[in-house]
Amino acid sequence: MQYRWSVAGSGLHLMQITAAIWSLSICSLHAHAQGVHESRESRERTSLLLCCSEAVVLRGIFRLGKKSHDVLLTRTCVSWTSITPEHPTGPSGRLLLRDVFAVKVKRRRCVGQSSGGAVLGLALFWARHHGPRLKEETLQLLNASSEHTQLWYNTIKDLLRDLGGRPSFLKVLINPSSHRKEAVHVYREHVAPLFKMAHDMCVIIAHALLTGCALCSSVVVVGGDGSVAELCHGLVLRTQLDTGSALENPRTVSLPLGIIPAGSTDIVSCSVHGVRDPVTAALHIILGHVLLVDMCSFWSLGQLVRYGFSAMFGFGGRSLACAEKRRWMPSSQRRDYAVVKTLARLSPEPLSDKSETFICSEEEAESWTTNQGLYLNISVMSIPGLSQHTPRGLAPNTRLANGSAALISVSNTSRTQFIKHLKRLGAPTGQLDFPFVESHAVTAVKIQPRAVIGSEEESEEEPIQSESSTFTTAQSQKSTFPWNIDGELVHLRHEVLIRVHPRLISLFGQQVEQAESSVSCGCI
Repeated sequence: MQYRWSVAGSGLHLMQITAAIWSLSICSLHAHAQGVHESRESRERTSLLLCCSEAVVLRGIFRLGKKSHDVLLTRTCVSWTSITPEHPTGPSGRLLLRDVFAVKVKRRRCVGQSSGGAVLGLALFWARHHGPRLKEETLQLLNASSEHTQLWYNTIKDLLRDLGGRPSFLKVLINPSSHRKEAVHVYREHVAPLFKMAHDMCVIIAHALLTGCALCSSVVVVGGDGSVAELCHGLVLRTQLDTGSALENPRTVSLPLGIIPAGSTDIVSCSVHGVRDPVTAALHIILGHVLLVDMCSFWSLGQLVRYGFSAMFGFGGRSLACAEKRRWMPSSQRRDYAVVKTLARLSPEPLSDKSETFICSEEEAESWTTNQGLYLNISVMSIPGLSQHTPRGLAPNTRLANGSAALISVSNTSRTQFIKHLKRLGAPTGQLDFPFVESHAVTAVKIQPRAVIGSEEESEEEPIQSESSTFTTAQSQKSTFPWNIDGELVHLRHEVLIRVHPRLISLFGQQVEQAESSVSCGCI
């Protein structure tokens, strides 16, 4: 069986891999993380300096803990200074309003009392960074004066409304059959209370994907990678149909999408949040942290297959196809079974000359570079593909909006070397230190599987020894080949053209270099 694939891009040699191919099929660097942390601290220091130079909107005395403080309110922050006799000028603290998502009047109420009660002061709810995570924190400003507290409450509420960029009308789509049917529980327990607490936010729960989206300021999906992929494809396609844009040159989707992770791997969510945490995802949505993200379009015979973030051909597609035949198994067992069985079909023997793969890259407009060889797996990814299994991502040198995708190829090698490569994918370094792993930054890719014409050595039985790249030898041009596109199994027969579309969709989240790792690969 012959494979032909072409690539368009800059040809950057990254020596990378389909880093947790099996992880996406079914379903650290400390220096980089330190750099992101320092960058965030630098921005916060700049904001605090601007806060100090702004005009004071309100000034008052509040109690923080057991001590009284002089509290100042500007248009961007709340600052306080202790006024106790022993420390007349400090200590002090500040809170940026951009991190505040709700303010409430704190009252003393008796058991069973649902309204009214003596005023105790204000409670400001804000999001604190703990690495990639966002955690809810509360700042209590205590003052028994009802008029004074109400004035501060109304003023802070108006300032939060004037910040802009925060969604006011959310349409929430929940996949009830997501991983272990956890989506409904995740939303009710972790997300709904935060959405209810946020000011000026209207939330509706919907079942139809795209009906009534024109009335929404944002859409939120609660589910796994499959739900996210379907909704992203639908939003992009709907935008082109509504605007009359050509499908091959799609227009950017203006409606931001929020992703609440409730799947088994949640690769897209981890790529934009850095962690698989519904609270972090919800706070990014409430605070209006929006990123523009690259996407790909997949074409076959001039027809659009779908829009998506990643595709895998070879080991990634075969293992997913194996898993899809055993949907009755629990997801983790199904994943492990599919990976082990697909690995068992690898052979250390090289393929015959009748099975070839041609690789072409486009470095300039209409300039294609062609390579050829034997490959165990080919991946094209427009996002890093972070997950708990692969904290550095499937494509560590790819960013969310760099205008290119990572073409990652694993050449023919022995089963032992391939397993070593898979086992190293979860390591903080060295994932790419294999001579059979290559990566290129590309803007377009063509992949063409070609069937091997009849050979006397071919057997009608299922080939094993001749299948060193896990590709079943095709007996006719009518054979189809399994693709793993965003974790969804797609069978395609002919050449596939993949093009990168820069900044095509808006997602709630933040730029992250590395995901939290809390699980290890147990299938190998």
